[in-house]
Amino acid sequence: MTTTTTTKIGFQHVGSFLRPATLRQARADFEAGKINHDELRNVENDAIETLINQQKGAGLDYATDGEFRRSYWHLDFFWGFEGVKHTHIGEGYDFSNGRSRDDTAVLTDKISFNADTHPFIQDFKFTKSITDKIGGILPKQTIPAPAQLYRELTRGKNLDALNRIYPDKQEFYNDVEKAYHDAILAFYNEGARVIQLDDCSWGRLLDKKFLETDEGKKLVADNVQDIYLELNNGAIADLPDDLTINTHICRGNFHSSFLFSGGYDNVADNLFGQENVDTYFLEYDSDRAGSFAPLAKVSGDKKVVLGLITSKTGKLEKRQDIIDRIHEASQYLPLDRLWLSTQCGFASTEEGNVITPEQQWEKLALVKSIIDEVWG
Repeated sequence: MTTTTTTKIGFQHVGSFLRPATLRQARADFEAGKINHDELRNVENDAIETLINQQKGAGLDYATDGEFRRSYWHLDFFWGFEGVKHTHIGEGYDFSNGRSRDDTAVLTDKISFNADTHPFIQDFKFTKSITDKIGGILPKQTIPAPAQLYRELTRGKNLDALNRIYPDKQEFYNDVEKAYHDAILAFYNEGARVIQLDDCSWGRLLDKKFLETDEGKKLVADNVQDIYLELNNGAIADLPDDLTINTHICRGNFHSSFLFSGGYDNVADNLFGQENVDTYFLEYDSDRAGSFAPLAKVSGDKKVVLGLITSKTGKLEKRQDIIDRIHEASQYLPLDRLWLSTQCGFASTEEGNVITPEQQWEKLALVKSIIDEVWG
């Protein structure tokens, strides 16, 4: 791999890590009123500093905070926007082996971003202070994509609030794009140079069974791919040249289960051809992901990180199988535009996947060793 590409991507994890027992207990104590917010924050701080040291020890070039302050990979960020509140919708998502909790985000007013009130800005400042102190590792910020916010605010009865507050949908799109753009610049101003947009919204459009439902047919009729593209591209337009924007396309990751199956074929023209990100983190850990052929649609000099190592189980993949698959993918995208990671984080929600802490580090060690062998 070329020096430029290696430097641009580096060894990085998708985002989340299993919550340590001390943090899980502190969150439970906080919910029970046994400790206050400052005490919880101190436990979080200690856990995040330990995690960043572990990431450096594992050879990562970029560290996340493990999403340790969040309950969900996406909702906590949404709740930080002005005009959005935390509520319950009455039912969770039906994953392959169980139903998630029923938390959601709903509009109460027009949406905007305020750096002084959104907690993720202070959270990032702490993460960067630790990477600065440790040295030799850089911070990476993960947030849900604008398209994912659209998905949540149009989910079930949430749509009623959206229609009431934004009868003009273009105004809604404009406000979402601006809120995100403002948030991204706020992270940048605090020193973020790699920001990742995590995005399950495209995952629904990969699943043939879902597309046969009334909801699926309506999304196709409404040209929802164009909406996703407008929101995501609008949010990341006109950003500083030294800011790298990743996106991670997910099919659902809850307690080692999934939501959707299917290859990238029917979204490749929009997602790979027209979304203006620098790097795609793509799930390719099972047959559910389809073939590598859609990678031929990745436009320009954009890069793809192949999620060939699963985060859902602790069993280690066979090394040569992964190397063979990398070379298979290189038939559609040159090897110097490919890289390797796990297919998702280890704990997209605080419940975490059914995997041990030791196994998650073994997975990352396997990723690192294969990167070193294939790309040098």
